[in-house]
Amino acid sequence: MMVALQFAVGFTLLLFGAEYLVRGAVSLARRLKVTPMIIGMTIVAYGTTSPELVVSLQAAVDGLPGISVGNVVGSNIANILLILGVSALIYPIVTNGRALYRDAAMMMGSALLFTALAYSGRIERWQGMLMVAMLIAFSIYAFAIERRKGRAAALSEDLAQEFKDAPQATWLAVLSVVGGVVAVVTGARLLVSAAVAAATTLGVGEEVIGLTIVAVGTSLPEFATAVVAAFRRHSEVAVGNIMGAGMYNLLAIMGLVGSVTPVDVPRQILVFDLWCMLAVTAMLLMFLLLRGGLSRPAGALFLSGFVAYTVLQYYGVERVLAGRPALAGATDAQAGSPATGQAGGPLTERTGQ
Repeated sequence: MMVALQFAVGFTLLLFGAEYLVRGAVSLARRLKVTPMIIGMTIVAYGTTSPELVVSLQAAVDGLPGISVGNVVGSNIANILLILGVSALIYPIVTNGRALYRDAAMMMGSALLFTALAYSGRIERWQGMLMVAMLIAFSIYAFAIERRKGRAAALSEDLAQEFKDAPQATWLAVLSVVGGVVAVVTGARLLVSAAVAAATTLGVGEEVIGLTIVAVGTSLPEFATAVVAAFRRHSEVAVGNIMGAGMYNLLAIMGLVGSVTPVDVPRQILVFDLWCMLAVTAMLLMFLLLRGGLSRPAGALFLSGFVAYTVLQYYGVERVLAGRPALAGATDAQAGSPATGQAGGPLTERTGQ
C-alpha cells in the first residue's frame, strides 16, 4: 500500500512540476534573449537531472557502482529511446539541423570521452574534475554565443499563444522554474524509492536495477517535461532538454561523483551498455542532423529499441555475452565482475539489508 501511494504521489508531483517548469523556462527565454533550446539545455536540463545526481552520488558512496554508473548510462539510453520515442509518437519532432551541429558535437564528444575514461574500469578523481570543467566551459561558451547573436528576443506568435498564461514577471518565472524543479525532483525520488523497494523484494541484480528501474525512475522529470513540450508542439525544448541532460549526466554527474569518490565501472557496462549508449546517441544525431527530426515511425523504432534493451537486461546480458543460456535468476550473472572485483547479486545482499 505504501509503495502504491509513493507511486501515485510521485507521478502527480512530476506532472504538475513539469508543467510549471516548462512555462517558467519559456518565460525566461523571452527575458534572457536566448533560444528555448539553450533554456532547455541549462535551467531545464540541470534541474531535471538532479535525481540522477542524488542517486548516483549516494550509490557511489555506499559502494554500489552498478547503481551509480548504471543509473547514468541507463538514463542516457532511456532519454533517447524511451523519452524522445514517446515524444515523437505524440507529435513528430522537427529540428533545424544546422543549428544543432555545435550541440550535437558536444553530446557525441561527451559520450566518447566518458567511454574512453571509463574503459580503464575506474573513474578517478582527476577524470571527474576534467569532465566537470569541460561541461562548465561548454555551458559558458554556448550561452555567450547565443547572447552575441541576439537570438530570440521574442518568441513566435504561435508560441506566445501556447504559453499565454506563462508568468509575465521575471520573479514569477524564476519561482515557477524553482517550484517545478523541486516538484519533479521530489516526485522522482518517491517513484525511485518505490521502484527500488519493489525490485529488491524480487531480488533483481545491482547492474540491472541501475540500468533500468533506477535509470527510468530518475529520468521521469525529463520524460514529463518532454511530453508536456510535445503536446505543446515545442520541439526545441524537448530536444534541447534531452541533449543537455545527456551531456550533464555524463560530464557533471559522473564528474562530480568521480571527484568525490573514485568509482569502479562494472564489466557488463564496459562491454555492453556503454556501446549501446554510443550507438543510440549516434542514431539520434543522424535523425536530427540528416532527416531534420523524428517522425512517428522513427519514434516507434526508438521505443521498440528501448523495449528490446530492457528485455535483454532481464534476460541476462552477461550470460548472453558469455554464450551461456540465460536463467530466471539472472542476477548471479554479474558475479565476480573483473571491473569491480565484487559480487553483483541482489541489492539486498550488497547493502546488507
